[in-house]
Amino acid sequence: MTQELFREDAYLQECTATVVAAGEAGIVLDRTVFYPVGGGQAGDCGVLLLADGRELKVADTRKGKDEEGRPTKEIVHLPAAGQSELLEALQPGDTLVARIDWERRHRLMRFHTSTHLLCHLVPQLVNGCSITGDYARLDFNMTDPLDKEALTEGIARLVAAAHPVAIGSITDEELDANPALVKSMSVQPPRGTGRIRTIRVGAGELVDFQPCGGTHVRNTAEIGAVVVTRIEKKSATTRRVVLGFA
Repeated sequence: MTQELFREDAYLQECTATVVAAGEAGIVLDRTVFYPVGGGQAGDCGVLLLADGRELKVADTRKGKDEEGRPTKEIVHLPAAGQSELLEALQPGDTLVARIDWERRHRLMRFHTSTHLLCHLVPQLVNGCSITGDYARLDFNMTDPLDKEALTEGIARLVAAAHPVAIGSITDEELDANPALVKSMSVQPPRGTGRIRTIRVGAGELVDFQPCGGTHVRNTAEIGAVVVTRIEKKSATTRRVVLGFA
């Protein structure tokens, strides 16, 4: 089981860790700051700093799977191509420093928080989501048209209001009693631990509250200038909204 340090503090840029397993298929550590692909958010990239000073580049991060393809509690750091010599040097028990590409991660955090603001402005179920370092998009289950300028102005207003963003949790039973908290039709919050991680935007004024396992900024003011770059009609019942940085 990999300790997921990013769940409690998305601002951690590096950590010391011990190698559990290493090979061409990926590196598993006992703890990490690298976020794995999930919930629509892209996985982190960065470097692993070996004890001898060499750097092993991490191209992506994924959740582990067992031989039958079922998810495990491990996080796998996928090495960039052409690093066989470094991979062969890694052994279980080795200590290293895991360091994310912070500039890219921070863009992911800003975009992810922006999608929560978009959920407030468009109170419809989401049937698709993608959050990358270059753009974010949400697909809403709806038929009514959306106004690009109005949504851009709405996001700017919520950013300027400097709403706090807080991590919390609810029980499985609390979620069962309030199923409307889940706004995604395609991704369900993970269960099994008894607690489900939540993200709340807003203190006195509630902007958004829903289960979410991704990384976010601490305050909407940190998002900066985000604009709706386009709105598409993907199907008779789907409207896609794409966000970009101004």
